[in-house]
Amino acid sequence: MAMRNAPMAEGLLLGWRSRLQRLGSWLPAGAARWVSLLSFGFLLAALLSHGSQVLALAPDPQGWLWLLLGVGVSLASLVGSAVLWGIVLRWLGCQPRWQPLVLRYLSSNARKYLPGGVWHLAARLQMLRDQGPAGTATLLQNPSPLPLSLALVAVLLDPLVAAVAALALVASGGLQGGLALVVLLPLLVLLPRWLAPLLSWLERRKAAALGLDGGDGQPQGIAAPPLPATYPWQALLAGALFVLLRFAGFACCVLALDLQPVLGWGGWLSGFALAWTAGLVVPGAPAGLGVFEVVLLLRLGSALPEPPLLALAICYRLVVSLADALAALTAAADASGHGLARLRN
Repeated sequence: MAMRNAPMAEGLLLGWRSRLQRLGSWLPAGAARWVSLLSFGFLLAALLSHGSQVLALAPDPQGWLWLLLGVGVSLASLVGSAVLWGIVLRWLGCQPRWQPLVLRYLSSNARKYLPGGVWHLAARLQMLRDQGPAGTATLLQNPSPLPLSLALVAVLLDPLVAAVAALALVASGGLQGGLALVVLLPLLVLLPRWLAPLLSWLERRKAAALGLDGGDGQPQGIAAPPLPATYPWQALLAGALFVLLRFAGFACCVLALDLQPVLGWGGWLSGFALAWTAGLVVPGAPAGLGVFEVVLLLRLGSALPEPPLLALAICYRLVVSLADALAALTAAADASGHGLARLRN
């Protein structure tokens, strides 16, 4: 089996390498990328219109302490996201090794900022397909690389569960003209009879982005693996906890700018969850950059003027970006430490 998978793994790496070489010429070719470009344009226009007012809303010394706490909470949320991935792998029948899994997950997280928004997924797919000592032998208790189909499902199911959990949290803001009922419908997507065809559709979409298709949009040699016949409750709860931790970092920014009296915390959570989901699911938006901010402005614009919302969006973007950088540095430092230890031995 390992010998048959070797040419496929080599093809994966070559596909990723050629796509990375084309990143410099990245242009908005599809509708999703146009959405990202328009979001950046909208955000830039708002900043140009209200730049001086946004600068006037800089946090006071206590506010900076809230932002520092927001960085710590956002860093903890990334660990929660890694744990969610491990629970998804366990639901699929794999046995994760938690510490190396979390560290390798954090090391791949910063790649979401690369244009295209798929390179963190590509890195995780490569982890699960790696036959070397730093691959599945480290991440999972079963040392053999995962079949390509199962590895793809493990990579795609993680953000899908997080998105479903985030949409369910939108209902925390009340009925909202019936929106609360609509956002609960995606919970049905995780039922086995609906999940399998949805994952097959996602596999076809991501195959082209990851260089796994033969130019016709069809994955090469990928057959959808059988899924467990149970609802992934544990993964859904872990996804909800991850989004709540993400919101806790956002709440620290709200407190830093003293905006909490404007909305109840249910309203803040509802607006954040909707904007975060939009930033996650719109392809081509690196780390949801631009999309999250615009949806937040549109969703909460009736409750707050644009300048404080812009200041809030900027503060949160700085907080989560710093947390992402710290997570990547922590994982890199751990990898360097293990490398030095091996050299000494």
